[in-house]
Amino acid sequence: MIQTSFYLYEMFFKALSNRTRFEIIRSLRDKPKSVTQLSNELKFEQSRVSHNLKKLEHCGFVQSEINGKLRIYSIDSQYIVPIIDSIDKYIEKYDKRLKVCSVKLK
Repeated sequence: MIQTSFYLYEMFFKALSNRTRFEIIRSLRDKPKSVTQLSNELKFEQSRVSHNLKKLEHCGFVQSEINGKLRIYSIDSQYIVPIIDSIDKYIEKYDKRLKVCSVKLK
């Protein structure tokens, strides 16, 4: 049970720790957007945005709706937005500690 629990936490935080997916999530906090809108705003190739949106949608971070010829993506406002808001508050409070954090990243 503990190993399964850790694995799920690991997958959750891996989804957030990717720079592209992180930028997409932050952008979608403002309002729902299409791949083209995200690509233009973030200055990423459409294929890169689309690929990462697929992963975020598969993990439940975002959902999409068809609007005419466009697929519009939105963030899970019930769970993901409050988590990101809490992380932002934590970073604001502990930014100096985090800058010198001794956790080694791979």
